[in-house]
Amino acid sequence: MRKLLLAFTALFIAFTLAACGTTSAISNNGHTIKVGVAGTEEAEIWANIIQRGKKDGLNIKLVHFTDGNQINSATQTGQVDVNAFQHYYYLNQWNKSNHGTLKAIGKTYLAPTRLYPGKGVKSLKDIKHGDQIVIPNDPTNEGRALTLLQTIGFIKLKHDALATPNDITSNRLALKIIPVDAGQLPQQLKTVAAAVIDNGTAHDSKINPNSAIFVEPISSASSVWINILVANANKAHDPNLQKLVKLYQTTTTKNLYKKYYATELPAWDTKF
Repeated sequence: MRKLLLAFTALFIAFTLAACGTTSAISNNGHTIKVGVAGTEEAEIWANIIQRGKKDGLNIKLVHFTDGNQINSATQTGQVDVNAFQHYYYLNQWNKSNHGTLKAIGKTYLAPTRLYPGKGVKSLKDIKHGDQIVIPNDPTNEGRALTLLQTIGFIKLKHDALATPNDITSNRLALKIIPVDAGQLPQQLKTVAAAVIDNGTAHDSKINPNSAIFVEPISSASSVWINILVANANKAHDPNLQKLVKLYQTTTTKNLYKKYYATELPAWDTKF
């Protein structure tokens, strides 16, 4: 019995050491990064980055959400390590409203928003007195959409920062500007004159960006709309997240944008 007990003990110790050795190898060589994303936009780009990440020992996993607020909350609490869905303006507003400590760790792309034609409209000239135009109803994109309509010359605003329809001071065509949920905008095109739709929603709804009748102009003021990779400030300098930024900001990624998302401009080495 004593010999059997000694043999069993030796076997147990050997098995435990082997298991510890395996665990150590995984933790040292395989780093999992959870990335919070919204919708299916950039699916082709992320698929490529995931494959390239494996060569650098990174296991990149996408975590899909339906709401930007949820993504930032999950990043704040550590449920995801980094997210890729928002621009500087949205991040700054979210941090202020939620006492957040999220930080941009790398630029991704700039996606000009667009005005798409609705029923009976083929150009800006077709928009008539009293027509309806729908815009996103979330504060950030609502203000951006109103600024777009001001740029066209349809309206004038008291100010551009987080503008709402109540800030319209002039509306020369007496347009009915109606904020609705962003996901409902594509369906509204069947009944309204036009809709301001962001690239992500347009992509998910398979709307041809070339059908837009007006595109947001790019200037130095566009920098606030540059999309970014975002992490909690306490993870901003994590070496694995820095690896992810480098993987993203490559010529390979630029070429993927040209192939799949020609309307989006790589922003990490471009001056606006």
